[in-house]
Amino acid sequence: MEYRVLGRTGIRVSAIALGCEGFMNKTAKEVKADFDFAIDNGINFVDIYSSNPELRSHIGAALEGRRENFVIQGHLCTTWENGQYLRTRDLQKAEASFDDLLHRLRTNYLDIGMIHYVDAEDDFHTVFDHGIIDMALRLKAEGKIRHIGMSSHNPVIAKMAVKTRLIDVILFSVNPCYDLLPPNEDVDVLFAQESYNRTLHNIDPAREQFYNLCAREGVGIDVMKVFGGGDLLNRENSPFGFALTPVQALEYALTRPGVAAVMVGCKNRNEIAEAVAWCDASPEERDYTSALARSDKFSWQGHCMYCGHCAPCTSKIDIASVNKFYNLTVFQNEIPETVREHYKALPHHASECVECGACETRCPFGVKIIESMRRAAQQFGY
Repeated sequence: MEYRVLGRTGIRVSAIALGCEGFMNKTAKEVKADFDFAIDNGINFVDIYSSNPELRSHIGAALEGRRENFVIQGHLCTTWENGQYLRTRDLQKAEASFDDLLHRLRTNYLDIGMIHYVDAEDDFHTVFDHGIIDMALRLKAEGKIRHIGMSSHNPVIAKMAVKTRLIDVILFSVNPCYDLLPPNEDVDVLFAQESYNRTLHNIDPAREQFYNLCAREGVGIDVMKVFGGGDLLNRENSPFGFALTPVQALEYALTRPGVAAVMVGCKNRNEIAEAVAWCDASPEERDYTSALARSDKFSWQGHCMYCGHCAPCTSKIDIASVNKFYNLTVFQNEIPETVREHYKALPHHASECVECGACETRCPFGVKIIESMRRAAQQFGY
């Protein structure tokens, strides 16, 4: 298993983590067996959005005796009413549901308290101007949550949350289809087939800016919807017209700036094993560009995808990392100190480029790498 630091929280989490929807409608024994299998394979991180009391209790029982070795991301503002989970902004309901979550998980704290599902601007102001954030801050001060997060599908709203400097973690929907679409307050647009009926080019700027902002500010991203509800793994349902493998979809998400982990909604141990297979997959098995580059309807032409196909560099420059660090500086007038230090730590820098052009012949997306090295050398000074 690969472990990554979840932004400025300092928490080390498994890159492959668990979403909770796969544990719905299972017995306590089945849930424990699934968690045993996940833990045996190095997974130490789970996202619990559901307010289903039975599921909460089953997860609590599964983690009993090993809570301190497991990272729990639990959602604030979900409640259980009439046999179903609901999002709520009612403070009394939100706090009662939070207390229930701690009780059923048999713990007295969450590692991340995740404010649930904020996609619209008016809802953002409800959360940050009318008490929800104050509740989260109080719970943090009381030690009941260690860090505050927020879940969203909208990069504009997610960026607004990061800029408050109150949010340490964002749970965000990441996959190559969603990344093509512009921001929208209606999450159903991401799932609508008609959204992909027109020709789309490159990652939407708002999404790229959001990833880079999180990387600069130390806000950890963990990922939902990595398989697009399973559509990306099915040739008939995929907007691309071909299927990605689970490993390719995971690799795409885990190479976005700021991303620490993917919460995979595995329904059984075979699906957990398929996700964990990313850890030992070969470069060829992880290579999502072989699929994306052949699409005639969707194009990432001229855009660095950090895929590493440009390697090996004649001057031993890590071209993907140089591009990533340069892109982190593009949207502001100064170079963040953390980015400067990461760039400085590279064994070879953009100024060492001899402009041989070998990298450009290998790039599947036609990136003008020589020009990008010149820009980075000018930006960083070497």
